[in-house]
Amino acid sequence: MGEMTHRTVLHAMVVALSVAACSNAEEAAPGRDAGSEAGLTEAGVCNARETQHPSFGQEHVPRCSQVSYETSPPTSGNHYGNWPEYRVYERPLPHGFMVHALEHGAVVLSYNCPEGCAEEVAAAERWIAEELPGDVFCASQGMPRQRVILTPDPKLESRWAAAAWTWSLTADCFDEGAFMAFYQAHYDRAPEQICSDGIPISVDAGIPEDCGE
Repeated sequence: MGEMTHRTVLHAMVVALSVAACSNAEEAAPGRDAGSEAGLTEAGVCNARETQHPSFGQEHVPRCSQVSYETSPPTSGNHYGNWPEYRVYERPLPHGFMVHALEHGAVVLSYNCPEGCAEEVAAAERWIAEELPGDVFCASQGMPRQRVILTPDPKLESRWAAAAWTWSLTADCFDEGAFMAFYQAHYDRAPEQICSDGIPISVDAGIPEDCGE
């Protein structure tokens, strides 16, 4: 076998090995998900997962009547006739009010930390107050506010979550990047574009603590 033939064989072997290595690297690349979730956010340290859901309706039911939802967190469905104030809640916001806020284009952040997660909650509060862009539509209506809610939720099946109409994000911790991507993709994309603030949710305002139970 001549020198040229040897070189040709060696070159072919190098090319084959390089192709195989690239193929294996692609198969083993981290951060990819083969699940059925739509528009997945890369998992990252908080294992964030974004999922699209069907609409489960949007009829009004009596205030504080018992309601249940197909997803955790709730992302659509029949709900109370009043929507809540857009703010940070220290007590769990009843789901029937929460879903009405989603119908108006809001994003609701919720958390379930039986062991406590004060630092993460504080980080989420700062993120809402300092990092979120202004609501251009609401400002144009003379109501400069953000349709955003932060609430504890003992019924939540994940530790952290965000919800918009027919969309959810679940995570093991508060990941600002993942939550911002979700907000930018799904804020103000709902059946109704309404900026006016809702009713106060408190015992003093006539909302019992067991509302919806």
